[in-house]
Amino acid sequence: MRGRGRRCDRLAAVNGDTNPLAGNPLRTRGDVQDAARACYRPLLPFTSEAGARVRLGHGAADFDPAAVELEGFARPLWGLAPLDAGGGAFEHWDRIRAGLAAGTDPGHREYWGPIADRDQRLVEAAAIGTALLLAPGQTWDPLEPSAQAHLIRWLGAADRVRIHPNNWLFFRVLVDLGLERVGVGFDRAAHAAALDGIDALHQGDGWYRDGPDGLFDWYGPFALHTYGLIYAGSGLGDAVRAERFRQRSADHAADVARWFAPDGAAVALGRSMTYRFAQAAFWGALALADVEARPWGQVKGLYLANLRHWATRPIGGRDGVLSVGYGYETHRLAESYNSPGSPYWAMSAFLALAVAEDHPFWTAEEEPVPADRGPVVQAVPRFVISRDHEQVLLITGGQRAPAWVDQGPAKYQRLAYSSRFGFSADAGRADGTGTGDSTLWLVDAQGDCRRRGTTTGVAVVGELVVSTWCPWPDVEVDTVVWAAAPWHGRVHRIRSARRLTAHEFGFALGLAPDAQGRPTHQVEAGAGSALVTSPLGRSGLVDPSGARRRGQVRLAPPNVNLEWPSTAVPVLVQTIGPGSHDLITLALGSGPAGAQRWDDPPEVADQVLALLDRRAPRRSATAGRRLTAVARRRLAALSRRGS
Repeated sequence: MRGRGRRCDRLAAVNGDTNPLAGNPLRTRGDVQDAARACYRPLLPFTSEAGARVRLGHGAADFDPAAVELEGFARPLWGLAPLDAGGGAFEHWDRIRAGLAAGTDPGHREYWGPIADRDQRLVEAAAIGTALLLAPGQTWDPLEPSAQAHLIRWLGAADRVRIHPNNWLFFRVLVDLGLERVGVGFDRAAHAAALDGIDALHQGDGWYRDGPDGLFDWYGPFALHTYGLIYAGSGLGDAVRAERFRQRSADHAADVARWFAPDGAAVALGRSMTYRFAQAAFWGALALADVEARPWGQVKGLYLANLRHWATRPIGGRDGVLSVGYGYETHRLAESYNSPGSPYWAMSAFLALAVAEDHPFWTAEEEPVPADRGPVVQAVPRFVISRDHEQVLLITGGQRAPAWVDQGPAKYQRLAYSSRFGFSADAGRADGTGTGDSTLWLVDAQGDCRRRGTTTGVAVVGELVVSTWCPWPDVEVDTVVWAAAPWHGRVHRIRSARRLTAHEFGFALGLAPDAQGRPTHQVEAGAGSALVTSPLGRSGLVDPSGARRRGQVRLAPPNVNLEWPSTAVPVLVQTIGPGSHDLITLALGSGPAGAQRWDDPPEVADQVLALLDRRAPRRSATAGRRLTAVARRRLAALSRRGS
């Protein structure tokens, strides 16, 4: 491959793996074509004799082994089909065609089994339908008539089975578009019903809920918008619907762009983070549908910067197969539906390859990722975004995750999320001496630990996010959060009829190894503050109201964080009696370049305290300024002590 050489060797040494993107400069269309082929190549030794199944490991998912192996076969098609559509060479289409023939033949030993109600096979059928849509000359035309008949019969079930009323609705639509591309009929009524269901998920400003009671997260751009843009770019279907999808994506592009940091990393919030550089799929799909939602140079910059970010992370195993995890291989935050082949949805990032090299997406001069500081309110999901030159900081009042989402509070209920600090699984002892991140735990006198979750009354007031949490019937917590990256502030008003110990956590900081391979970090913790520093940055908490809380830094168990295998977390701890108590916290999370900011906290705005005073006597108008002044003096003293 072009562009590898010494840079590839250096990155491989740093990453300790065989990331298929490593060493690729990812600047040109040719570089991205190379990346698509490189992602597929490690799968070849694990492909079954007839080509229908890719066996990447022995781990189970919440669907049967045949569907697991179908997933390994089908998901690379999200990238291989656009590679072919844009004229890119790929030498293994014969294996793909053989697999399509064997996998859909009920008489073949590698038959995938029929698509049933709410079946994983429908998910993978969408990748096959998209391959028919974009690359019929490789996936349909050369098939024998009997193989075509088997494929039609297998895909046709997509219009008959019951499906989840969320992003799965698009799987039926994509299968139907593929059938239409090759001249095969489908159930028009079922197709229209799916499109109507998708319209019902749209909440305005381009924001989709992922299901009638669904959540707001990266499934909007990665999935729902991307599929809508495939529909719009196909030239098939309903022209009115196609234009609707184009307009929604154009409306949404500014909000999506704010989730991407200058280094190309995106905010991780929600489930299915193992799809990794599928984060870039939205930008490539804009090109596919020819939607200039932002200047093409900006779109290209957002797209390529994200791919380059992932090229530097240890996301491949020893054999180059993409691992389950995010910043590295870990199953602690995976989903029950993640199989060894699941990460290959990342190849949807290569949709941009379907457009010709003279498209303005490819000819435009790449522009840097915008770095507007904010804060910016994203009103529909009730998020507030703040940025600096290193990261994107997103604050939220929380969303209620369904019970089937593993570690739902970590994925949807944190006080803040960052493109630099991945969220962590709650881990450790239930008495509160374990670790979380960017959250609040309360422990009663009997050792019963309640971790922040299931918030209610979530709202954005100005640039402040407010929410309420009731961990016990006789305990209520009102919280206000605000952001000024790399800082954010939190105030919790706790009204309790019982004695409690509060544990408040900052961001989990990655611990980089020293020359001997040991994690390294420095700790400054004491009355009212806690700070941990490593070569990867700083994470700290300070209570500006005084020294009532004890500062600690806790080492997290290995592999619980999304970004880093070893992490440390600052914590403030205080025991409170029955009554009303305010916990006021300023939280810092910065990269190495932001280390000097520990003594420059944001103001505790007067309106923060005024919001909490809805149920209590009003404070004086200068209360926030006094707290900020106290914080600056305390942090200046800490800074001098640590220098």
